[in-house]
Amino acid sequence: MAYTALARKWRPRNFAEMTGQEHVLRSLSNALASGRLHHAFLFAGTRGVGKTTVARILAKCLNCERGMSAEPCQECASCREIDAGRSIDLIEVDAASRTKVDDTRELLDNVQYAPTHSRYKVYLIDEVHMLTTHSFNALLKTLEEPPPHVKFLLATTDPQKLPVTVLSRCLQFNLKRLSVSLIAARLRQILEAEQLAYEPAALQLLALAADGSMRDGLSLLDQLLAFGDGTAREAEARAMLGTVARDHVERIASLLAAGQAAPLLAIARELEDFAPDYGQLLDQLAALLERIALQQLVPDYAGDELFSVALVRDLSLRMPAEDVQLYYQTAIMGRRDLALAPDPATGFRMTLIRMLAFRPDGAGQAAVPAAPRTTARATAPAAAAPTASAPVAPPAAAVPPGTAGAGQALGTAEWNAVLAAIELDGPTRMLAQNCSWVGRDPGLIRLALDPRQAVAWTRGREEKLAQALSRHFGEPLRVDLEVAAAAAETPAQAGERASQEALAAARAALAAEPTVQALQQRFGATVNPDSVRPRKPA
Repeated sequence: MAYTALARKWRPRNFAEMTGQEHVLRSLSNALASGRLHHAFLFAGTRGVGKTTVARILAKCLNCERGMSAEPCQECASCREIDAGRSIDLIEVDAASRTKVDDTRELLDNVQYAPTHSRYKVYLIDEVHMLTTHSFNALLKTLEEPPPHVKFLLATTDPQKLPVTVLSRCLQFNLKRLSVSLIAARLRQILEAEQLAYEPAALQLLALAADGSMRDGLSLLDQLLAFGDGTAREAEARAMLGTVARDHVERIASLLAAGQAAPLLAIARELEDFAPDYGQLLDQLAALLERIALQQLVPDYAGDELFSVALVRDLSLRMPAEDVQLYYQTAIMGRRDLALAPDPATGFRMTLIRMLAFRPDGAGQAAVPAAPRTTARATAPAAAAPTASAPVAPPAAAVPPGTAGAGQALGTAEWNAVLAAIELDGPTRMLAQNCSWVGRDPGLIRLALDPRQAVAWTRGREEKLAQALSRHFGEPLRVDLEVAAAAAETPAQAGERASQEALAAARAALAAEPTVQALQQRFGATVNPDSVRPRKPA
């Protein structure tokens, strides 16, 4: 018996067997149940997402001999004929091969005749955007006022090419690209029904390569079964798709976490022997980094079959969150720039070098893990250690080394001196000036943020403040920033108090001026207090 491709053998025969597209199926089911059926439907979407399949199922629903419903019986003559592709009253047209206006007119000449033995005569026009302008004009009048026994089902991958006059006469349904998880689940269901051995990671790779198309996924599965002699294994899937073995990607991520440049470039040289697709390699690395970021954010995240839970958990503990974000951004930018590199291997190596060159901790140094957050505005990730490219700022004269040792506090004047000695941008300086010094422990500075200025806090500003303090004190420091009122004034509060005192002194001095007093007594003059400004020092 001739072999039937999986995409044909497992084509859904009713709405319940469809994968995804719930928004379309719900609308069609409700319309069939209520009998409120439009005369023209347009199904749009990329290849292999189920446009023609939905149209054929809808045709079965319309013409089922046991009654029009969202669940065709699959047993009557009409359902069997549509499944077999020999229904007289379902006219399927490939618009790509019948673009001439004469073909369209010939097709429409039979619209006026009643269906042979079905409830409706259904015209299914695939790739309708391929029709010429004259063909659309010939179709337009019939599409607007068809006989009551006719339904038009149009399918297209490019709805932008359809005239607006046609679009306005159809109910439009946009079918979505299918997610990787949906495609992988459908492949798993088919393999289990076929009683074929498989590895979940292989199905994940096929689902990724399918790029949102269920038909492409099934075609790739057919190819893998032929390549793997009836089994779907990860190693065969990688060999067939030309992807690099997973352990290479895992080794790269592990060396990035450790900041080891020499072994990392050694792996890049090893990969040249495989002539890999470097774009896919960077995609896999970005996918692993995304899993690490999710693990850091949601520790109980379920994950997928591509990377082991133990590996992802280990890397999420070894790699600071800011490094993960930097590596991910660098990977996707390197993916984009591969075409501009002298050759793909060079572009890949430079992407790895760029990851280490711009990491906050500096290339070749182990990352300092982020401390757990313990307060509402909690501990920031480890600040950058000073490097040759970022020299350590000498301690301020007012705060010599050791003045603010572990467990010791700084007064407002000393804390002001620290802020004057470090380089901060405007928003970060505003945050620091609204903080008061609480204490210092080994590798940690504790600050209290004025609750009235809590809006000034962001994670990025807190990290910048930690890095500036690390450079100032000459050692890696973290910042434990808590929103709470402190006993000491913040620099901002001290500055505001000093301004108010200077303003009050200026107003008192003005009121004591003999000239002002004479004007008040003789002419009844008054002083506008808002116009008084303290005199600036010379």
